[in-house]
Amino acid sequence: MTIDLLKRIGNLAPLIMIAIGLVLLQTNPSHLQIIQNNIYDQYQRWYPRDYKETAVRIIDIDEESLVKLGQWPWPRTRIAELVEKLHAANVAAIGFDMVFAESDRTSPQIVSELWPLDDSLRHTLNQLPNHDKVFSDSLNFAGVSLGFMAQKNDNPEENIITSSSTLREPHRPFRYITSGPSPEQWLYSFNNAITSLPELEKTADGNGALIFIPDSDGIVRRVPLVLQLAGKTVPSLTAEVLRITQGTQNYVLKTDNEKSGLVEIKIGNLNIPTTARGDMWIHYTRNIPNRYIPAWKVFAEEIPTSLDGHIVLIGSSAQGLMDLRFSPLEKVVPGVEIHAQITEQILLNHYLAQPDWSPAVASITLIIGGLIIGYLTVKAKAILSAIGALACITALFTTSWIAFRYHGFLLDTAIPAVIFIAIFILGSILHHYISEQSERWIKNAFSRYISPNRVDFLVNNPQSLKLRGHLQECSFIFTDLAGFTQLMEAINPIDARAFLNTYIEEMVAIAFRHEGTLDRIVGDAVAIMFSAPVQQEDHHARALACALEMDTFAFQFANDLNAKGIPFGKTRIGIHTGDVVVGNFGGSTFFDYRALGDAVNTAARLENVNKFLGTSICVSEITISSCVHDRVRPIGRLVLKGKENPLKVYEPIVEHRAVKYAPLDEYVAAYDLMEAKDISFATKRFDELMVRYPDDPLVKLHSKRLAEGATDELIRDRRK
Repeated sequence: MTIDLLKRIGNLAPLIMIAIGLVLLQTNPSHLQIIQNNIYDQYQRWYPRDYKETAVRIIDIDEESLVKLGQWPWPRTRIAELVEKLHAANVAAIGFDMVFAESDRTSPQIVSELWPLDDSLRHTLNQLPNHDKVFSDSLNFAGVSLGFMAQKNDNPEENIITSSSTLREPHRPFRYITSGPSPEQWLYSFNNAITSLPELEKTADGNGALIFIPDSDGIVRRVPLVLQLAGKTVPSLTAEVLRITQGTQNYVLKTDNEKSGLVEIKIGNLNIPTTARGDMWIHYTRNIPNRYIPAWKVFAEEIPTSLDGHIVLIGSSAQGLMDLRFSPLEKVVPGVEIHAQITEQILLNHYLAQPDWSPAVASITLIIGGLIIGYLTVKAKAILSAIGALACITALFTTSWIAFRYHGFLLDTAIPAVIFIAIFILGSILHHYISEQSERWIKNAFSRYISPNRVDFLVNNPQSLKLRGHLQECSFIFTDLAGFTQLMEAINPIDARAFLNTYIEEMVAIAFRHEGTLDRIVGDAVAIMFSAPVQQEDHHARALACALEMDTFAFQFANDLNAKGIPFGKTRIGIHTGDVVVGNFGGSTFFDYRALGDAVNTAARLENVNKFLGTSICVSEITISSCVHDRVRPIGRLVLKGKENPLKVYEPIVEHRAVKYAPLDEYVAAYDLMEAKDISFATKRFDELMVRYPDDPLVKLHSKRLAEGATDELIRDRRK
């Protein structure tokens, strides 16, 4: 994949992610809604609703009341007494957060059937007031709303709603009026109900659903004020106590169109904005003890405050009665408190809402922020793109928090935030990949001009690009091609250059395979350096192995061309090791990386001296001494031109040459005699070898030297 194509993909990626985000805003998938809900929860933890004194109280059947008045369920006569005392306290409405679905088992009529009594006593008991009748009588004109449980059964085989006669419908002391299209399709739908006894429902002024619809994590964030039960619209307990308080029979359901669902519920003088599904967001307060009045205090007539005109909700905080719910404030609350908090919000005209314009704002925010982050991640430096992405996400959540804190708006930030992060991550990955590809391209390009190991070193150590040098031991290879000038004269220069390019390319490739550094190319000559810029402990062996592979290639390359009638010359190689100053040399405008020192010159001299010695490879003793290579033979102590101190040099034995070399042990034995200055025996041995191996260059060299009066293996380069 080309860099240009990657860049095009990088430019399109933000647009693709933005398009995905716009689709998600329309579909609002559940896993992203969980994230959004958690954001809303955090806002509530930072800023819970301030509790303001409101005409709403909870009569709490708490643990202490159960201890003082007996375990639950209480006789209906006691509950009737509770209603009468509250009615006497002039409360505006009473709501029961419980269902009286069965007859009171403590009623005398039921007890008489259970006990072994004579007919006279049973008759007497049957004449006593029925507890349910007593409770029903207490409900008359007391402004009481009972509760029923709405249920949903999705299994057709177990669905008890097969006809209208199988559902004990809750009593409907209310009436619904719709302003606009019917909202039925939007409301939460249920198909079964557990209701209170019919005689109780008919006496009560209200009848509301005790329903919470927690989210998938079990937290109650919204409470429906209206719902569908077997195709009919019914209210919640909260809505019913408010209706009773307002002294009205009607609910007015307002819709704008069939696609928007519910907009508002009107109860008397109360205009309550709702979600499309008819529920209300709860803005929780922290725990407020003053909201609760223990039930036993009502019976003991120790009510701590006047209840005149109050809405009273009767429920339980006792753990044993299992009416506990999870709230966003990371604690459980009694279900009756949730009803109370919703009622308080309505009376205080305090609402949390997702405004109609929220999706449009989220879409615009998504597009603008996504384009900014996408541009920065692809075009800008990493730190700038990170700052830009962080700034966009911070601005998003800051705006959302301010909207919640000061206006009660619930803005959708989860999807834009997720898309912003996705664009940043995807853009960063693409940017990194493009940079990596560009870097690889640059490295490949520069590797054609300088050594790959030098490129890697510069990439990993940019601080090395300074004009400085340091002393270091390195090994050097110098090669030269004999007869190239004559080749240029003998064939077409273009063809000669093509052969040379092929030759140089492979020679350099061999050096790179051994991780050598190309020092320079001068015409047909190549200079290779080892152990710089990266130090190599085995640079001696690397240099020797590299030279041997170069020699093998050069020999075969020349043979192939010679066989075609192209007079390609012999390659000579010199190898030496020594201390040099390695580094960048030049000026502020241009500098070059190279090695300076006598070792460099010596390696070049050893390449050149092959002409005199008749050899192809000449390697110094300091290089050979650190190599595990037994196929070398000594040449002699060589005094190079312009130098005084002799340098012992060797020739590696190679098998690919057509020359028939003298056996190594015989050659070494003759050389040892010469080195020991036993000239007569040395001369005799070399003469014998000369007869048998006349093409061996070193045998020929020493035989001639000894014949000319040489007294040891010391060889002086006397060439002009």
